[in-house]
Amino acid sequence: MFESLQEGLSSAFRSLTGKATLTESNMRDGLDLVRQALLEADVAYPVVDDFMKRVAEQALGETVLKSLRPSHQVVAIVNEALIDLMGPVDHSLHLKPDLSILMLCGLQGSGKTTTCGKLARMLRERGRKPLLVAADLQRPAAIHQLQVLGEQLGVPVHAEPGATDPVQVCQNGVKAAKESGADVLILDTAGRLHIDDELMQQLTRIDRRVSPDQVYLVVDGMTGQDAVNSAKAFNEALELDGVIMTKLDGDARGGAALSVKAVTGVPLKFMGTGEHLDALEEFHPERMAGRILGQGDILTLVEHAQQRLDHDEMARQQERLKKGEFTLDDFRKLLQQTSRLGPIGKLAGLIPGMGEMSKALDGVDAEGEMKRFRGIIDSMTADERRNPSKVIDQSRRRRIAAGAGVEPSEVNALIKSFEPMAAIMKGMTNMSTRDRMKAMQQMQQGGMFDPGARLGKAKAGTGKRLTSEERSKLKKQREKELRKAKREQRKK
Repeated sequence: MFESLQEGLSSAFRSLTGKATLTESNMRDGLDLVRQALLEADVAYPVVDDFMKRVAEQALGETVLKSLRPSHQVVAIVNEALIDLMGPVDHSLHLKPDLSILMLCGLQGSGKTTTCGKLARMLRERGRKPLLVAADLQRPAAIHQLQVLGEQLGVPVHAEPGATDPVQVCQNGVKAAKESGADVLILDTAGRLHIDDELMQQLTRIDRRVSPDQVYLVVDGMTGQDAVNSAKAFNEALELDGVIMTKLDGDARGGAALSVKAVTGVPLKFMGTGEHLDALEEFHPERMAGRILGQGDILTLVEHAQQRLDHDEMARQQERLKKGEFTLDDFRKLLQQTSRLGPIGKLAGLIPGMGEMSKALDGVDAEGEMKRFRGIIDSMTADERRNPSKVIDQSRRRRIAAGAGVEPSEVNALIKSFEPMAAIMKGMTNMSTRDRMKAMQQMQQGGMFDPGARLGKAKAGTGKRLTSEERSKLKKQREKELRKAKREQRKK
């Protein structure tokens, strides 16, 4: 997320860190690089201008320039300025106890209909009873798409195929919600390829006749300043209560997310971080500032773990470890749990100090290799999964490889990786937190979770394995990141 902005700001801070002493002159050079990074990320020019004035005023102060670590203080100043720029944000939907009406609007292609489904899923998990209303009569497939999403979620959808008046559909949706006992109504309104008078008049009529409690604009984060301009136009017509920005898992440069609050006064409340229906997150300015500055987002990682991991299964695995049991079945379940949290590179980016590792993982098809691991294990018998090194001989190895569609050498590599890892996992049960971190570092350094070094390909679909030189370089990079993470942990 926002890789180019992260890299630009990191370069600016590195230029300051490398100076023997910081003066007003070289501090201004560093701040010019910060300005350049923001402009290249498509942040609105007036926003950048105001932002840099506030940062420079503090960064060029005598207290910062004469401090022991002025570059660290500059990072802290930029962090606070980013938080102020994007916040504050009230995440409450201000739902009423009886029936609350949420209206979603936006241009075609912004992900509005999918976001309706994501929002319905979030509300249902919070104990509410949502009802979706298919009021987008402009796009032929919109009604069917919403019905499919509703079926996947188990959420009812009010739709009137063949209807021509979206205002009447919304009013009928309100009646259906009251009759069915739904307590949140989500209106999926029409979009256009561009803003026009007809669209705004239609949305204004719905707003006036149905009186939604909250109006949210869905914008595509990859459109840069066009997203901000859309938000400004929609807000003038409807008085928006918030913005939901989608596709922030793609090539979004970050300018829209940083500019929307400053330009429109409307807070960015939620962000879409993937195509799946659970990929909708609350937008926290302080967490986003941490991600942008490469400081990670451990709170979001913890929330993902609480929401997505099977805690009963984790408890069962913990009991097995206490008994000294860790088989390939357990390893497979561990891989399955990890995959629920999202792509490996994305997870690494949420961990403080691991930003560079997340970039290194971008060159390795880690998720693909995890699937290969699971495929190999699935091709084994129960006895082979319990005692792989003792039971699996050359004949069995060929059979397993054929079943998984891999080479026998890859089966052998997995078994060799598993044995030392199993020993460490069994021994971690009664370890202190510090000792566990050391054990995990040993596993990382040993390449046990290094698909590129053992089984993987340099890039998905290339069919080329990493050379020994590339593996050595990747391993050194990871060791460096692990040492850095440990230093940061000790400082805290």
